[in-house]
Amino acid sequence: MKPRPVPSRMRIAAAAAVAMAMGTAGLAAMTGTASAAGDSVTVQYRTSATGATADQAEPWLKVRNTGDGSVQLSSVKVRYYFKADSAAATYRFACSWAVRGCANITGTFGTLANPTATADRYLDIQFTPGAGTLSPGADTGDMQLRFYRSDWQPLVQSDDYSFNAAQTSYADWPKVTAQLSGSTVWGTAPEGNDPTDPPTDPPTDPPAGGQSLFDDFNYTGSGDPKISANGWSVRSNSGGPGVPGATWSPENVTFSSSGGNSVMNLRTSTAGTAESTKQTEVLTKSVKFKNGTYAARVKFSDAPVSGPDGDHLVQTFFTINDLKAPMADDYSEYDFEYLPNGGWGEPSNILYTTSWETYNPDPWQAVNQHTESRQSYAGWHDLVLTIDNSSIKYYIDGLLFGTHDAAYLPERPMSINFNQWLIDLAGQTGTTPRAYDEQVDYVLHVKDRVLTPAQVTAKVGAYRTAGTTFEDTVPGT
Repeated sequence: MKPRPVPSRMRIAAAAAVAMAMGTAGLAAMTGTASAAGDSVTVQYRTSATGATADQAEPWLKVRNTGDGSVQLSSVKVRYYFKADSAAATYRFACSWAVRGCANITGTFGTLANPTATADRYLDIQFTPGAGTLSPGADTGDMQLRFYRSDWQPLVQSDDYSFNAAQTSYADWPKVTAQLSGSTVWGTAPEGNDPTDPPTDPPTDPPAGGQSLFDDFNYTGSGDPKISANGWSVRSNSGGPGVPGATWSPENVTFSSSGGNSVMNLRTSTAGTAESTKQTEVLTKSVKFKNGTYAARVKFSDAPVSGPDGDHLVQTFFTINDLKAPMADDYSEYDFEYLPNGGWGEPSNILYTTSWETYNPDPWQAVNQHTESRQSYAGWHDLVLTIDNSSIKYYIDGLLFGTHDAAYLPERPMSINFNQWLIDLAGQTGTTPRAYDEQVDYVLHVKDRVLTPAQVTAKVGAYRTAGTTFEDTVPGT
């Protein structure tokens, strides 16, 4: 397993918060914009990156409540449409500053079903519950957003549907759409790409059949022979990721009860030296998992169970296969990674979801796409990853967190892994012993079937109602 410091290797550009005195171009010629009496939010747009070609696009936005009641921002989705510079181009989102806090704003990219001359991709902006509400007549204030090519090549924005070089002060802009609780209430999408409303009652019953792995982690300890019999390995061999010279310790993997369910506990401990650092990892021995649905209920921790806080910790749920050679194109990896104390250049807690195409360990070069959220994720969370033949989607607690491009789909099967490890010893330099816990309630994989988060919950509930603590019907490779 490779070192994993990719976010710190990315170039992060400073946003230019330049106030411009130019007027806003009129939209009198625009037709087909949403203006029904029932609309409750509108979107205002401006840009400070006005060039036809730029290092990054800067769609600065405000969402305004034009209705009579309060609006939960977590129910709002704003979509900005653009034309990719090439079929292989990938993009990264960043928030430079926002009145509601960048930690409460997420950005994910998607591909339009019906490409046009000015749009084949989109950027979805969504809000966490921490963004709060909008009272009637109120707006979010500035959201100074930006996105850029992953390879940091200049991007052409003059052919982007939602871009307007002349709009350098905020004004209503119907070429950015908004949805409220799944219904489109503002704006006009590129032709043939109107966002569709979800069904009123989406199905929650899990689809019948489907070869599956389910484990409730009902074991007595790391030495329980059932762990190996059920296809798991508790890591004890040396090597990365993490602090060079650290130990991977099976004895730090324990099992207990929480909320009436058995849970697996991964404990990582250190006293500030490589020799005292003990990390933990549990992984499937079989490398046989590819398309389908992956799910786990994981408890992340912000604070140590003992000793001083501050270590650069990584708590994970991921799938992976081996890198056969530097930049090998059949490498695959899909991660949920939570850093409670920052690391990789981040000053505080951040959650990443990352889809990998390949990498070169030395000199470091990475090809991936990721989505991040800068906020605390301490506590239990339902994590769902789906992979089909068109995209990779990450969900957290039932909400879509990130959609990654088909360019990152897996070429080979993978293993399923959980681990907790230290990036370095720079976050907390003291020598007082401390320990951190990550817990896992269950893991589920359904081969070649995309389940909704609600269907995952129903399927896990069906296993538990039947008293099934383990099942593996996924064929080997």
